[in-house]
Amino acid sequence: MGRNLDAELLDRWTDLAGPGARELGEDLVRRYREPHRRYHTVEHLSAMLAVIDDLAADAADLAAVRYAAFFHDAVYSVDGGDNEEASAVLAESALPALGLSPETIAEVARLVRLTAGHHPAPGDRNGEVLCDADLAILAADQPAYAAYTAAVRAEYAHVPDDLFRAGRAAVLRGLVDQPHLFRTPIGRARYDEAARANLSAELATLI
Repeated sequence: MGRNLDAELLDRWTDLAGPGARELGEDLVRRYREPHRRYHTVEHLSAMLAVIDDLAADAADLAAVRYAAFFHDAVYSVDGGDNEEASAVLAESALPALGLSPETIAEVARLVRLTAGHHPAPGDRNGEVLCDADLAILAADQPAYAAYTAAVRAEYAHVPDDLFRAGRAAVLRGLVDQPHLFRTPIGRARYDEAARANLSAELATLI
């Protein structure tokens, strides 16, 4: 797929933001192509946008959700604990040039920050759609889930195995312990059972 995917993402961006925003879209795509990324890539962004398309009817402001998807991993450093905050700040600084309202920009930034923990409040329709799309990979079939976990491990190749296993297990337990891993009706029906099975199976390999 390669660079064809870049073109598809740029088309989606310009459909959303307008042709005058192409330069910003190119910058965003370049960010998802950074060489240190193994999972948080253009493929992840494309997959998220596809799930958002499926969940579109559940969003209160679909454009804001799509903007948030483009920005949610725009800043990604494996050594940084503030990637979501930095990505939200980038959105806040870049989006005014597109003529978006302050309210829309604030909503995009809020949604980006929400992906740090994936805990949308009940009734937060935009947050529910974005978080379900970000977590949909957890419900992938076995080969795709194995590729996902391998990519995450590759991003943290500099972390010793024992520390990675402990940290990864803590993240997975935090997800498993949520009463509702997915929040939209379609997300719950389509993803929840498979995601919990995948998480439980991975946890068993880490402890």
